Amino acid sequence: MKEQLLLAILLIMSIVCHAEDITVSYKGAAAKVTRQVEDSVKVNVDGAKVSIKSLYKSHKLTLRLTGKSSDGQLVLITAGKAEVKLDGLTLTSGEGAPLWLKNKKKVEIVAVNDTRNTLSVTACNDTAKHKGAVIWAKDKVLFSGKGVLNVVATGDGCRGIKTKKDITVEELTLNVTTSGNHLGEKPFSFGPQGGFPPFGGDSIRRDSFPAPPGGFPQFGGGFPPFGGDSIKREGMPDFGGERPDFSGEMPDFGGGFGGKHKYYASAKGIASKGRIIINSGSVTVRTATAGAEGIEGKQGVAFNGGRVDILSPDDAVNSSGTIEFNGAYVTARSMGNDAVDANPKTGFFTPFGGNNNADSQEIDTAIVIRGGTVYAWSQVGSPEEGLDCDFSPIVIEGGTVFSVGGGMGEMPSVPTNDTAKQPTVLLIGIDIEKDKAVSILDADGKTVQSVTVPFTLRRSASLVSSSAFRLGSTYTVKTKGYEKTFTISEPFTVVR
Repeated sequence: MKEQLLLAILLIMSIVCHAEDITVSYKGAAAKVTRQVEDSVKVNVDGAKVSIKSLYKSHKLTLRLTGKSSDGQLVLITAGKAEVKLDGLTLTSGEGAPLWLKNKKKVEIVAVNDTRNTLSVTACNDTAKHKGAVIWAKDKVLFSGKGVLNVVATGDGCRGIKTKKDITVEELTLNVTTSGNHLGEKPFSFGPQGGFPPFGGDSIRRDSFPAPPGGFPQFGGGFPPFGGDSIKREGMPDFGGERPDFSGEMPDFGGGFGGKHKYYASAKGIASKGRIIINSGSVTVRTATAGAEGIEGKQGVAFNGGRVDILSPDDAVNSSGTIEFNGAYVTARSMGNDAVDANPKTGFFTPFGGNNNADSQEIDTAIVIRGGTVYAWSQVGSPEEGLDCDFSPIVIEGGTVFSVGGGMGEMPSVPTNDTAKQPTVLLIGIDIEKDKAVSILDADGKTVQSVTVPFTLRRSASLVSSSAFRLGSTYTVKTKGYEKTFTISEPFTVVR
């Protein structure tokens, strides 16, 4: 009797508490759709291309995607929130986004625990009918789950992930790689979103302007002669593994000083017109061609936790808002531009009186480092930097920081004594040798920091900060063929 009662309860639960509203199973050139909901949801299947339209506003629609197809797609149109579970899914689209979200509210994309999922796109030419990304979303997207999601874009003009609103990442192991070329280059135009001939690009070169009227340190002695011939140009690694091998030749980034160009449909890794927020998990981004930033959040980027590893020919991290480092372990490396590039709206024209906060006359903060580990490496030399904040402030409150670049010197991309809340030093003139440690020791010979950089750069400029630094204390920086002892005399100290 008890067994019969338990069986009845389980049967009722299976009817009432189904796992997902809709399950889509891909198999080759076909897709099978199983539905638990009928009203307010319209489903259309054409081979392995599935379109789902939900009119639910209060109900959170749940979907499960599984199986494999070499030419499939899911187009999801939602009026309310939705959850898309990827459960061992391998889905490739021959044209346009294999996962196309026309969402009006947030969609959560979940990689089911212990599963590997791969979404790919091979062409993005028909931009009138398709979206040029592996995952494209109209509204907010949350990536989560304890599985793996590989996002692979091989077609020209194909981005990895593109959204119009915020992207958040939690727990997930997310690997994004793009290898296509851009589809065209925009003409130069004066202004912060165009170029400044002959330099071009999406940011006007700082050395085109007179020095700001104050607030930035002047180091004297002119601009250090950062040699270009000595740069060893390593290329793109295979992104598998914790410590990739940065071997091979550096790709050609095209003409133009500093590679500052604007492109139509460049093959960026993760791009959003809103903010990009990484709270936890593991995120790896690899891009391969000119104009293809690794992570671009127009309104800001926040690294709150987890591990993030970015390698790009262009800016590894770019934003027109504030870039925050609050607790993540971040390695951002650019092979042809700035590693971390923040361009707040008040940035370039602030010295000329431009400011979007006329009442307070405050300048938007470009980069804030509060915690975690920040390795920001630009390997091409002057004028590109590890941390580039143009004429806007950089604030360092905590964490471990070691940047490498060639464009600091008398440039404004350094903190001041007011914004260096944690003691910070600028090391000018160090020759970085590939795979040779750069170590900083305290007066007792104890290692405070030790970093091994995977490329060679002569006459580098490195911004270094550590919670172990103390004002008034003496330290020694050592690397192959170089040793210098210095004292941190001010919150921001320059070491030549």
